[in-house]
Amino acid sequence: MNFRHLLLKRIKTDHLNEFTEKQIYNLLGIGNPFERKEFHNALDALIDEGYIFFDKIKRKYIIAEGSDAIKGKVSGNKRGFAFIICEDKNKPDLFVSHRNLRGAMHGDTVLCKLIGSGDSDEAEVLSVLRRGIEQVVGTYISSRGYGFVEPDDSRYYADIFITQKNSGGAKDGQKVVAKITDFPKDRKNPEGKIIEILGSSKDAKTDIISIIRSYQLYESFSENTEREAKKAAATDLGQLNNRKDFRELLTFTIDGEDAKDLDDAVSIYKEGDIYLLGVHIADVSHYVKQGSYLDKEALKRGTSVYFPDRVLPMLPQELSNGICSLNPNQDRLTLSVIMHVNGQGKVVKFEIAQSVIKSHARFTYTEIEKMLSGDKELFKKYNKFTDSINFMQELSDILISKRGRRGSIDFNLPEAQIIINNGEVEDIRPYPIGKSNKIIEEFMILTNETVAKYCEEKKLPFIYRIHEEPSEEKLYAFNRLISGLGYNLSGSEKPDPMHFAKLLDEIEGKPEFSLINKVMLRTMMKAKYSTVNSGHFGLASKCYCHFTSPIRRYPDLFIHRAIKAYLSNKMDEVLFVKAQDASLISSEREKLAIEAEREVEDYYKAKYMENFIGETFEGIISGVMEFGIFVELSNTVEGMIKTENLPGNNYNYFKDLYMIKNSKNTYKLGGKIKIKVERADARTKRIDFLPYIT
Repeated sequence: MNFRHLLLKRIKTDHLNEFTEKQIYNLLGIGNPFERKEFHNALDALIDEGYIFFDKIKRKYIIAEGSDAIKGKVSGNKRGFAFIICEDKNKPDLFVSHRNLRGAMHGDTVLCKLIGSGDSDEAEVLSVLRRGIEQVVGTYISSRGYGFVEPDDSRYYADIFITQKNSGGAKDGQKVVAKITDFPKDRKNPEGKIIEILGSSKDAKTDIISIIRSYQLYESFSENTEREAKKAAATDLGQLNNRKDFRELLTFTIDGEDAKDLDDAVSIYKEGDIYLLGVHIADVSHYVKQGSYLDKEALKRGTSVYFPDRVLPMLPQELSNGICSLNPNQDRLTLSVIMHVNGQGKVVKFEIAQSVIKSHARFTYTEIEKMLSGDKELFKKYNKFTDSINFMQELSDILISKRGRRGSIDFNLPEAQIIINNGEVEDIRPYPIGKSNKIIEEFMILTNETVAKYCEEKKLPFIYRIHEEPSEEKLYAFNRLISGLGYNLSGSEKPDPMHFAKLLDEIEGKPEFSLINKVMLRTMMKAKYSTVNSGHFGLASKCYCHFTSPIRRYPDLFIHRAIKAYLSNKMDEVLFVKAQDASLISSEREKLAIEAEREVEDYYKAKYMENFIGETFEGIISGVMEFGIFVELSNTVEGMIKTENLPGNNYNYFKDLYMIKNSKNTYKLGGKIKIKVERADARTKRIDFLPYIT
């Protein structure tokens, strides 16, 4: 008997909003112990799904929909309390005391309800819908006959209890990965077992791998995945008669010096006033078949993750650095987009085709930069590419101008380039972005837009890259700030991207540029993947996708698969279902990858600044909070000055103006300040500054 179906049917038929265990027994005529056990399983399943929850005060099961239950995610605190980030973004974060967490942990998705009176933002957890963290990285603390794992992430406020049997041979003080086997009931500690020993907590080499494991990221692949990769890499190119042969076309790649996964190549020539731009992308889907071990692993990872000293690829190296990489003088399978672009940057004609290419050169950004600056030696060395280089520069200028006219927003905020040598941080500096980088960026944007429009028109199963417009609350706060500085967004109640772009042009070179630029970026929503096209606000694009990096991003791989199915008249209806899952998983994995990359970057920055304790630097105020100000140095390193360490006292905090001030001193986002490095700790990833006062 399907008790879950029976229970749901009775709830709907009798319009039950709440019920006791005894009431439902009587309604369903449940008597014998076996039926009661199955019934409890059905109740537990509905609780796990968030359909019902058990109210401990009323001693009743409540239907979640229509009740005052709120769904959200737990964000823990080392002191034991937590906040719930509501799924409904219009609701504020809710405070939950340790007593009212009811066994919920950091990262869990829960149902909760408000407690207290009036406008209280305090809540208690009703039920845990989904556990967010099942593995914890931390330090093993040994005791007599048992032990604990003290989590590295202080938001996970409970130590993990480990029996001697489940210790895995870990020794006191070692960094380990613990899998949680039993979650807490009310205020007890979760129990777990150690599944990996990372090394001594005093060993610097263990620090990075600990961060990586805390995000459940791994360097290696399963045996089945590796076996498939080796088999795929060993196969020949197969039948080429259904592919366009572009091997004689002058094609080349442009990447960073250290890049090994070369997944895009370009070709360009001119016929009259029309540029014929070819963007050729590695045909990864030829080797990664839908439903294979490779495909499942790629979706699970979602993206390659890049750290200063290593890469965790989405696909094994046999593919990512081998048969799928568009290495020079090697025949490679590709999906090519050949675009005819006029002098205004409009694509007047295009073709998407399965193809084969042979890259004629592997350029670096540095080489192209030198050639664009007139390096005669390089032009002599690559003389057959002279026209291509000139055409690239011409077309990219046209495309940049076109995007500017439609209001595409270009923040131009520096990223960190961290130089690692033998495990030590040799230098940190802003990552150099030159004309050559922008050329490739423009060509990829144009290709992604062209493919997205094509697939939308053909109604293919698709994953769009969307960037929604800013929320009203963020726009209100941004307008308050800029109006106080004498600016506005062209008086528009609901500004479009052009208004933001014009504002950046207006303030460029002025003292307030850094302030407004940073706040504008924080005003924007985060880009994500979706099967529903809602446009890309930042690019001022009505239709956009990620198509050009299938070696390192799953949505690109999925789109290739859909396009090839359409071109071959073999459209698979399953792709429509898989598109939704792939977009959700890819968005989650991208967010996780960004967080992991940022944490490793923070670690190396703190490690680097340990060498500069007591030294002074000039910086820009990059953040303002009630408890202190953040200062960013010219090398992108950021540290904090506590409010208590600012000169004087009685500081007032103005949140909307990103400012803190007292009667004598004012500190505002974007302002210049001289600091002294007080302390830096790589383990905590924390850097503290003091104001330098002469």
